[in-house]
Amino acid sequence: MIKKRFRNPVATGKGKAKLFRAGLTVMASLAGIANGYAGQTFQMGDDRSLSLGFGLRTSYTSLKNGAPDGISRSNKFDVENLRLYISGQLNNTIKATLNTERDAAGKIVLMDGFTELAFNDDFNVRLGRLIPPTDRSNLDGPFYLNAWQFPIVSAYPSLAIGRDNGLLAWGKPMDGKIVYSVGAFTGHNVVTGGSNASANLLYAGRLAVNLLDPEPDPAYYTSSTYYGSNDIFTIGLVYQTQKNGVGSSPTVRGDYNSWSSDLLFEEKVPGDGVVTVEGAYYKYGLGAVDCGSGEPGAGICPAGGTNVGGLVAGKAYLATLEYMFPQKVGIGNFQPFVRIQNFKRDVSQTTNKQTDVGVNYIISGHNARISAVYSKLNDNRLAPAMASSNQFVLGVQVQY
Repeated sequence: MIKKRFRNPVATGKGKAKLFRAGLTVMASLAGIANGYAGQTFQMGDDRSLSLGFGLRTSYTSLKNGAPDGISRSNKFDVENLRLYISGQLNNTIKATLNTERDAAGKIVLMDGFTELAFNDDFNVRLGRLIPPTDRSNLDGPFYLNAWQFPIVSAYPSLAIGRDNGLLAWGKPMDGKIVYSVGAFTGHNVVTGGSNASANLLYAGRLAVNLLDPEPDPAYYTSSTYYGSNDIFTIGLVYQTQKNGVGSSPTVRGDYNSWSSDLLFEEKVPGDGVVTVEGAYYKYGLGAVDCGSGEPGAGICPAGGTNVGGLVAGKAYLATLEYMFPQKVGIGNFQPFVRIQNFKRDVSQTTNKQTDVGVNYIISGHNARISAVYSKLNDNRLAPAMASSNQFVLGVQVQY
């Protein structure tokens, strides 16, 4: 299985449907060579190889006041994520990755596109479109979260699906007890008429310390549950900064500075059940009100660019508790969970809250699971009639 993940897309591409369909056709035909099993690595000699896989998440959602008339419950079926994963290497040092996403609107997005110089466990370099150093949720992506929906409190600048174009170094010294990633990226509001028309880079770094077992994910990626395969106690710290990264124009602008910390604890308890505790805290500091953010004083964003506008200053937290029962029921195990989120905005002094109560049915780890979630939603920036809501989601994910 190729572990590629991350956020739902916010930018889209055009004219790529034929390429995407062709990629699926090639993947299917190559998979047939390998006994009909996709997600395979094909060895080509002299350390050359090509790996292929795909991921699919589908869901049904019923949201209060979510129907087109604005007053009825919605009944919506979605293909939330459909991803094609491709990676290869010319030798043990020179590697490359290309991943695409078909979102719920049916549009194709380039998710990852980078080359890598893989020197050793301690030091590696990537260049292209990739995931910057961010919190655990963003490094999980939707397929590796312990809840179905991506959290509302994870709100970093993003070109598409939590990615940006840039240069990054990462490593896992001390046998993976330390995981670091640091890089420079194109960043936010880099557009004519934007606050960062002078093209200052965004700098980002993450340091994670594994106090028990090293996390088994590849590179600097993460998951929010390992289903008891490892004893995990990891603390992560993230910092991002960009001069003139926020604002409504080159004259109404400010620096972007954010930091966050996250924690994951997971361990088997007597009887072989698995307890998972996850927490995160965020501080988003903006030196000016960003364009298109909906906050008081926010201007209209200039046209013609991506990764522009929408950032909000504030403090936020996330907490999740879950337990996986050791007894199999049918072909899987039940894993109930509770997750709470809170984002308090600084400028408008409003709060966005969400509480999720759900259960995952784990069939094959992150590669096959079913989730059912009931959520209470509250955002007091909205009109009183829309401020409180609730929803039910039934989702299925499969990866090969």
